[in-house]
Amino acid sequence: MPVTAVRSALQVLWHQLRPAPMQVDLRERLRASAGAALGILLAGLATAAAARGWLGPTAAASPWLVAPLGASAVLVFCVPASPLAQPWAVVGGNTVSALAGIATLHLLHGPVWALGAVAVGSAIALMFLLRCLHPPGGASALLMVLTGTTAWGFAALPVAFNSLLLVLVGTAYNRLSGRRYPHAQVSLPVAAGVSATPQRFGEAELDAVLSRYNQVLDVPRDDLAELLHEAELLGYRNRMHVLRCSEVMTQPVITVVYGTSLEEAWDLLQQHQIKALPVVDRVQRIVGIVTRSDFLRAAEAGLHQGLASRLQNLLKPSHTTHSDKPEVVGQIMTRHVRVASHDRPVSEVLPYFAASGHHHLPIVGEQARLVGILTQTDIVKALTHES
Repeated sequence: MPVTAVRSALQVLWHQLRPAPMQVDLRERLRASAGAALGILLAGLATAAAARGWLGPTAAASPWLVAPLGASAVLVFCVPASPLAQPWAVVGGNTVSALAGIATLHLLHGPVWALGAVAVGSAIALMFLLRCLHPPGGASALLMVLTGTTAWGFAALPVAFNSLLLVLVGTAYNRLSGRRYPHAQVSLPVAAGVSATPQRFGEAELDAVLSRYNQVLDVPRDDLAELLHEAELLGYRNRMHVLRCSEVMTQPVITVVYGTSLEEAWDLLQQHQIKALPVVDRVQRIVGIVTRSDFLRAAEAGLHQGLASRLQNLLKPSHTTHSDKPEVVGQIMTRHVRVASHDRPVSEVLPYFAASGHHHLPIVGEQARLVGILTQTDIVKALTHES
């Protein structure tokens, strides 16, 4: 095999196996580490005290901590939002798995490795069934087999008791340190009359995607949805900052000149289903803009008739040298026109549409000549990646 092929294969393998950087700061790492240590300490002390009271002084000699509790602490304090770290997952998962391991020893006989496999597989199946999937539960089941524990009460004390104490400490510590725990796994319905923030996708779409994914996801649904929406919004902002008006604008532009008749200009608006016509001079420089609103405003000055009749009278040429009504575009156009340079970022012109009520923005190039027009439709297409 050529050296280059081997090097390429090794690079691909390294890319697949190397760990991703941790996206948490030092403060969060210290918070989680201290919380896990505190949780194990208090769980051990409280369990030992309870054992002394229930089983007598000799019981206190045992540490009364089960090893899987260390893994549970990692989940409760490092990823408190995880579905695998919620109270029912911790207490139910560890307890049910311990019972599965004890039951395996009562029902089957054989080498430890075979019994361990049955215990772990049974524990996972039960955790799926009871909706308390918890990775340390597999260790709880295996621990029962490895230590030969056949006492049913061991699943209650110390396993369930350890787990419950860890959850209680985790609840207090996470909340005091600014982390939500327990973390609801089902979104609350929006109350009637309460307007929710518009989102690009809803609960049904998210459920459909998760169903197709068909794997256990270690992120709660509400956090996943929020992260996706925030990432999408950030992507929009970055895209708008990078995009220039020349990349989004509509071109070529349908234009008119000062002397274009009102009838011809109105026909252009109707024919092309547009709302505005830039008015240009002989070298394509902007001298004004005429919109549907300009036509309606001019028609308002007519006789006391219906709007359609007044608009029809406005568009009808008078065929006289002197007329009391406007005859050409230049007489009704808006003369003060806001324009933008073709190389200007789209993000900088968004406020014109959002705050100023603009629906169209002429785009000019070299020597202030018209090169395109930016509309609200163009902005929407850019936002939805359809441009």
